Amino acid sequence: MRKVQFPFVAVLGQERMKLGLILNVIDPQIGGVLLTGQQGTGKSTGVRSLVEVMPNIEVVKDCQFSCDPKSHIDDLCEECRNKKENGKLEIESKDMRLINLPLGVTEDMVTGSLSIDKVLTEGIRSLHPGLLAKANRGILYIDEINLLQDHIVDTLLDASASGINIIEREGISVMHPSRFVLVGSMNPEEGDLRPQIADRLGLEVKIKAPRDAKLRAEITKRVIDFDDNPKEFIKRYEQEQEELRKKIVKARQLIKDVKIPLSVYEFVSRLVNELDIFSQRADITFIRCARAHAAFNGRTEVAEEDLNAAMDLVFEHRIKSLHYEMTPEEVKAKIVEVYGKIQKAYEDPKTYRPNKDTEGPLKHDDTPQKEFK
Repeated sequence: MRKVQFPFVAVLGQERMKLGLILNVIDPQIGGVLLTGQQGTGKSTGVRSLVEVMPNIEVVKDCQFSCDPKSHIDDLCEECRNKKENGKLEIESKDMRLINLPLGVTEDMVTGSLSIDKVLTEGIRSLHPGLLAKANRGILYIDEINLLQDHIVDTLLDASASGINIIEREGISVMHPSRFVLVGSMNPEEGDLRPQIADRLGLEVKIKAPRDAKLRAEITKRVIDFDDNPKEFIKRYEQEQEELRKKIVKARQLIKDVKIPLSVYEFVSRLVNELDIFSQRADITFIRCARAHAAFNGRTEVAEEDLNAAMDLVFEHRIKSLHYEMTPEEVKAKIVEVYGKIQKAYEDPKTYRPNKDTEGPLKHDDTPQKEFK
């Protein structure tokens, strides 16, 4: 029995959350999204409702890992490699999946378990797939991610970084592809997130309950209407849901054709430097986020609007993990201030003359710079 989900387009007052989720579906390499906020602000509802607007994906028929038939042979599981080598690889279409990872999960439930007596004769077929197998090419959702056991977090980060899940038991090793979008939600009042996880999660959205009385009233009305008659409520938003789904599919097709001017790469690097963020992931995530935003809006070149959207999603949790003493308001103010300086410097180079003695976003040393090709 499939649970009926609240329509994604009917979620009100959380546009940044919806955008962060959509951009990750368009480009899973953004690295996921962290949703922070108090209980009852719509975090779980927003994530679970995403399922209905996620696109279908092509997979190898009967593959328990949903291998991509267009992947290089080295990126397929053992069984799909054999099929491809023998010319017996068949293709089918299936829904992109959202997999929930519960807090009490064991390592075997995450990675999968091996039947040792069968592994030598059956290979990958001896594996009882875990959540990492089911989440391949989909979304892995962890509610209260800050409360997850450290060893489980380490396993997830290893798989997320490598795109491979390795199961080792008694000297025997089996591996399969595991590329997924990691979505975590948490209430910051219940504990902080480890900095390593904060850096791996591409985007962050702080979710606040709307204060506008009319908006809150409409949210309440929609929830009650949905609970009273789910089918009728879903039907009301069918067309909008389908339009959004098509828009996401089109953006996924367009994204690699979106041009990123060289000046944008330099702009982003100077911005990250000025914010004192050391991880190169910040630069990469910013560019990917801006490019996905451009594709979502049907543009073939990254524009200022796309940079603004990325600025709003990429930096807050990274700065906070480095400067615990700063309040959320101070973090936001710092980002806006530096972003404004960088923009002004590019519009008028005389604002900050680039030399080693000048403080500002265009400061640099006198060491000759290489030309990169």
